[in-house]
Amino acid sequence: MASRMMIMMITTKKREIREDEKTQTPICNTKGMRNDKMASENGPETQEEKAALIQSCSEEEAQQQGSIVPRNKESKLTLYHWTQSFNSQKVRLTIAEKGLRCEEYDVSLPLSEHNEPWFMRLNPAGEVPVLVHNDNVICDPTQIIDYLEENFNDEGTPRLVPQEGSRYYLRVQHYRELLDSLPMDAYTHGCILHPEITAESHIPTYAAASIRTQIGNTQTELAKLAEQNPELKDAYVAKQRRLKSKLFDHDNLKYLKKILDELESVMDQVEKELQRRVEETPEEGSPSWLCGDFFSIADVSLAVTLHRLKFLGLSRRYWGNGRRVNVETYYERVVERQAFRRVLGYVNNILISAVLPVAIRVAKKNAPVIVGTTLLVGFLGGATYLAFLYMKKRLSPFT
Repeated sequence: MASRMMIMMITTKKREIREDEKTQTPICNTKGMRNDKMASENGPETQEEKAALIQSCSEEEAQQQGSIVPRNKESKLTLYHWTQSFNSQKVRLTIAEKGLRCEEYDVSLPLSEHNEPWFMRLNPAGEVPVLVHNDNVICDPTQIIDYLEENFNDEGTPRLVPQEGSRYYLRVQHYRELLDSLPMDAYTHGCILHPEITAESHIPTYAAASIRTQIGNTQTELAKLAEQNPELKDAYVAKQRRLKSKLFDHDNLKYLKKILDELESVMDQVEKELQRRVEETPEEGSPSWLCGDFFSIADVSLAVTLHRLKFLGLSRRYWGNGRRVNVETYYERVVERQAFRRVLGYVNNILISAVLPVAIRVAKKNAPVIVGTTLLVGFLGGATYLAFLYMKKRLSPFT
């Protein structure tokens, strides 16, 4: 009798622990939380959502069995991103520099996959990147990076932010905030719409007309999606307003020239800071980075910023030809880092990084149509040829 009561007490205690684990509040303060039940009720619409749902189910089963998913490198990370997205590049470089295992899914912006209902449920702002870790969904790039730094800092995982209170902490935070405050969207869209202000740009010449058409089509598409998905109507309407405002601001040549002039002072600060590093480590073979002899989150921001400026055709303006030699030397070094080469090594090649992936995605989505069309064309061609032979045979006695 006593043993039976003991077993009942242990069973009750385990049940209470499991209930406590289920009710833990996830560390997520973003533009939107994923609702897995809502997603499953509306039906998964892509392989990406199916993968997210499978991940959620497996973690729930683990919790029901009384186990806790560890918050370390073995715990599953999933990143939804787009290769050409500046904020996605920062997050992906952070993950690579920390050496974290992460499952990545391309959400194609040219194919408007970020506007599809499954993704809008994941992030109502409809923007990449989005990080999913256990029950946490983080949609803001700065918050994603902070989350990775706070939750993945065990032995063997590089820290990109120095300990608070250390001599380097404020320096890293200053340059990170300075670089992250740059209006990179405006630089990007502005230089695409006004290629005349750039030199040696990697952007195709057709891009200016293409982006105007795409923005116009997207506004119509968002209105249609808002009607089809009433539970997401507010999110779609808000995104439509933001898109219209962006086009107005980024197509303003006067505004673009103003913000590019303001970027000069930021680059001057970076050049001076890099010169201080040179003076601190004059010996050969002891290179340093932006804030010290370690690669920090400020270097992630600077590396991706310089890479984007080169992509836009602005590198000649801000460094090169003997101007800001420290910035030029820094960029030459950073592109040789293994993590940088893995994440950004081919991104400036539009054909490889954007055009081909989009073409492959379209081919996969339309495979049945393509196969059916090919068979139909083949059948019609064959029938035409047989008809030609038949008519030729019938007419041969008269010739």
